[in-house]
Amino acid sequence: MATPKVDIYTKFGCGFCYRAKSLLENKGVEYQEFDITMGGPKKAEMLERAPGARTVPQIFIGDTYVGGSDELAALESAGKLDALLAA
Repeated sequence: MATPKVDIYTKFGCGFCYRAKSLLENKGVEYQEFDITMGGPKKAEMLERAPGARTVPQIFIGDTYVGGSDELAALESAGKLDALLAA
């Protein structure tokens, strides 16, 4: 069974981005990172996928919008992240 694609939009030097990536890496999850430090088409893509998002990271698991680092950590604490990653 394939795991869903994980996308994370980040900026250089972002501690919350580092925390979210570390959590995913510790779980052995592969993800695609999009650095939007300088803006560009990937920032526009992020805003299209998460209207109103003004901070990073912005995390998507498959078609599910997770939110930021705090939301990802909350899913892990609640024991719901593994199920989302296995969907």
